Amino acid sequence: MKYSLVIPVYNEAESLLELYQEIVQTADSNLDTVEIIFVDDGSSDSSWSVIESIVADDARVKAIRFRRNFGKAAALDVGFHAASLPVVFSMDADLQDDPREIPDFLEVLNSGYDVVSGWKKRRYDPWHKVFPSRVFNWMVSHLTGVHLHDHNCGMKCYRREIFDEIRIYGEQHRFIPVLAQARGYRVGEKVIAHRARQFGRSKYGFTRFAKGFLDLLTVKLVTGYGQRPQHVLGTLGLTAFGIGSVMLCWLAACWLCSRIPCFGFEQVYNLSGRPAVIYSAALMLLGGQLLSVGVIAELLLSYQHREGREYSVKKTIGFEDAPDGLASDPAGKS
Repeated sequence: MKYSLVIPVYNEAESLLELYQEIVQTADSNLDTVEIIFVDDGSSDSSWSVIESIVADDARVKAIRFRRNFGKAAALDVGFHAASLPVVFSMDADLQDDPREIPDFLEVLNSGYDVVSGWKKRRYDPWHKVFPSRVFNWMVSHLTGVHLHDHNCGMKCYRREIFDEIRIYGEQHRFIPVLAQARGYRVGEKVIAHRARQFGRSKYGFTRFAKGFLDLLTVKLVTGYGQRPQHVLGTLGLTAFGIGSVMLCWLAACWLCSRIPCFGFEQVYNLSGRPAVIYSAALMLLGGQLLSVGVIAELLLSYQHREGREYSVKKTIGFEDAPDGLASDPAGKS
């Protein structure tokens, strides 16, 4: 098999050489063609020096160094686009991912999947990391419809062409399977062995869950309503505007009826100082703003639609030349 390994690095100098040796041992024992890409995400220790020494000794190893820490998503994104082989792996540099899992990943991938995500069924992490992670995984699975046990797992396997269609930023690296399935790619899962951390400390704290939740909302909107933003914004806007309108109409009717003696009101219905008036007006204003934002989003989408496609083509058949730049499968020509 031919595959690239993309490994983000942030202050992992102690583990890099051992990780490299495990990868090479696995690849050589299976006669695989491997490309190893280390991406130094602004490390402040000697990680880059270790990477330089590895690159000098092995032509299969490549390295990219950021000027400062830009985050894991940026490191993975640049590594994925630098990869040249048809299958791409992502894995962490802290030795908690075992390179000996690679042949099993490839076997699952070749059974008909385009993305295979690792599942750390038994984790060697403290409870305050495990419990929030399980809650987050449950929430992602049920909101996106991509039912994986471990969206946070750093070890994943992809077909290279996926990254010609999707890009990641922020904290969206954990949502690559979600973005891929939204484009029509098949997503699978594999149980992997999780190893206890040997060196250093985790680079993630509680703040990553807040960031992850916000990115989850973004991914949900992009995958569910990216091509029809008015459907969600307009629905919310119409709902808020409708509720506010009904409330104001009811209050206006009460005020009007209280001024007509035949309706039997004991005193004039006074609207001043009533919180319901303020709530109704606020809902109508909110509804109008959401509708306006939805219209603007649709106009922007219509303008940008000229440059991109919302669909993904796997192959074409019967064309001598691919129409409109679409890739044509030579084996499929009739």
